[in-house]
Amino acid sequence: MSSISLDMIDNTVSSSWWKELVRHFVRVGDELEIRCWKEETEEIKAASRYGKPTAERTEVSIRGTVTDAFPRELMDEEPTTRSRYNAMTKYFTINVKNELCDFYNEHYGTEIYMEKLCENDVSFVEDVFSQWGDAFSVGIYRD
Repeated sequence: MSSISLDMIDNTVSSSWWKELVRHFVRVGDELEIRCWKEETEEIKAASRYGKPTAERTEVSIRGTVTDAFPRELMDEEPTTRSRYNAMTKYFTINVKNELCDFYNEHYGTEIYMEKLCENDVSFVEDVFSQWGDAFSVGIYRD
């Protein structure tokens, strides 16, 4: 099993890389957690379609299961924060767990952490990022 960390360095890149990862790693029935800042009321409302919200100190955690609608939403959305952060998604944090890996998206999708990857999935990620040159910092850790 291997793990990968990705950090977007060039904030002008398109979201195509992120959508490829979502398409490959997010599946209907996966365990899902979306985390939003308390003041992100529209995002909390949207995320609440996928699970039950629980307020914490500064964040709201929505836990549920990936439905058909969730990956479609991620593929179709254009976050309003895109011009400021080059956000890939409107959600500050998205965590997905399934049989392929644990897939963690932080800082609106600009930082990705994947754990428990098999070699085929590591190769998939390497292929996706081979076209991006120095736009990302990619760390691959093989066991």
